[in-house]
Amino acid sequence: MKQNIILRKEQIQQITKRIAYQIYETFIDEEEIVIAGIANSGFIFAQKIKAEVEKIADLKVTLGRMEINKQNPIEEIRSDLKKSDYENKAIILVDDVMNSGATLIYGVKYFLDVPVKKFKTAVLIDRNHKKFPVKADFKGISLSTSSLEHVQVVFDKENEYAFLK
Repeated sequence: MKQNIILRKEQIQQITKRIAYQIYETFIDEEEIVIAGIANSGFIFAQKIKAEVEKIADLKVTLGRMEINKQNPIEEIRSDLKKSDYENKAIILVDDVMNSGATLIYGVKYFLDVPVKKFKTAVLIDRNHKKFPVKADFKGISLSTSSLEHVQVVFDKENEYAFLK
């Protein structure tokens, strides 16, 4: 099956830096933010965002990893942080690709019983195929595709890219 590269490493780096600045602008009055990345590629993207925010801002940035079954997001969601670690904090929920919005909306659901200061979402690629009323506050690119097409983000030691197949 043919792969069409839609983002290369340099573009992903530029997007990550831009989103880091947007996060800093949004949370400039905060002392601490929590970036919660959805495993697997969403967490890697969250790590990259955290590194960029720490370069430009004097903020304490805590990183959390969210485990969500993307095929069945109604299953229990787990985090490597305790819910108390999120309390009264500014939170950014991060994923690599937003397809239908199911993963993000169930990710948001995890935080509904946690008192938070401010809550935002970030994605590298927004597919524009939403079935749920959720949006990305910070996004790299919007991509209108057929629902039959698949978008994948690759983060490996040699390269980073996103492709459409």
